[in-house]
Amino acid sequence: MVTQPDKPHGRSRSKVVPSPVKAIAIEEGIPVLQPEKPRGDEFIAALRELEPDISIVVAYGHLIPKAVLDLPPSGSFNVHASLLPKLRGAAPIQGAILGGFHETGVTIMRMAPALDAGPIVLQAATPIAEDETAGELQLRLSELGALALIEAMTLISLGRAHEEPQDDARATYAGKIDRDSARIDWRQPASIISRAIRAYDPKPGAHTLHRGQPLKLFGARVLPHTNHAPGKIVEIDDTGMIVACGEGAARVTHVQPSGKQRMTARDWERGRGIRVGEKIG
Repeated sequence: MVTQPDKPHGRSRSKVVPSPVKAIAIEEGIPVLQPEKPRGDEFIAALRELEPDISIVVAYGHLIPKAVLDLPPSGSFNVHASLLPKLRGAAPIQGAILGGFHETGVTIMRMAPALDAGPIVLQAATPIAEDETAGELQLRLSELGALALIEAMTLISLGRAHEEPQDDARATYAGKIDRDSARIDWRQPASIISRAIRAYDPKPGAHTLHRGQPLKLFGARVLPHTNHAPGKIVEIDDTGMIVACGEGAARVTHVQPSGKQRMTARDWERGRGIRVGEKIG
């Protein structure tokens, strides 16, 4: 098994915690390789010693060179969280929600040196709920992807897999997420703002400013038109806080003020962290 290097965990930068995948692999006696990048003579030699029949790649953050892809006799396959050729790239789940898609899914494809461009073995579609967050959708797609992978591997082992080339002319891309892309502009329509808040929930968290400090936002629904200025807090109750947008309003259920834990908007108000009539952003 090849995984990305472990990273420091929590506030202690010296404490390194293995990923759940690595922890299970170690328990099961499965060898784990963790190169900084999946290339180089030493890494390829270590991989060759494992004598893999087939390679499966899931959420691996590096482009894999052709020498590594071609090493297993049966080839290398990827589980990608979109219906390719739509949403190639690093953030297809967030991209589907940001794009207002009503449907997404998983694709099992044979890997090629180009990004997510290999021929398709199998696809499985699923609807996106109106209020679904990226975290919720990711969990569902991981389960769907595991089932689709088993089916695809069965077809490959039986020699019954049909690989369909992708139409590159229909390809779209969902690039890596950075902090700037998760910043909320309250002058935009509520539909766009609501999708952004759901797309970046739980990580990295859509964010705005409140009294000059960062504020993360979670759980959003679109509400009808309001005549208030964008960013103004119109109402706060047990269902969340209503924030005016450039068009319509968004109901935000949870917030995370700077230096605090995630909480409901109502609890934030009770703690005098926010009040109706204030503006954020």
